[in-house]
Amino acid sequence: MAERLTILVNGQPVDVRAGTVVAAALAQAGVTQFRRSLHGEPRGPLCGMGVCGECRVTINGQPHCRSCLTLCAPGMEVRTDD
Repeated sequence: MAERLTILVNGQPVDVRAGTVVAAALAQAGVTQFRRSLHGEPRGPLCGMGVCGECRVTINGQPHCRSCLTLCAPGMEVRTDD
């Protein structure tokens, strides 16, 4: 059985397998809007390899982290633009 860990997504616990990237954990939690553009349009993952930057979220208080490139860690706090 794969090792599991828990992160917080917008204050809610989400249980994921070790080795999961944050973008996948957000999708597993049902989050489809990760941020908003300058004009207010909803944004989410597009390229999945860190090129487009559409998947940026705040991780442990650090804004503009690319969620498609960041592995989940126990106790990690992830915030999307609500």
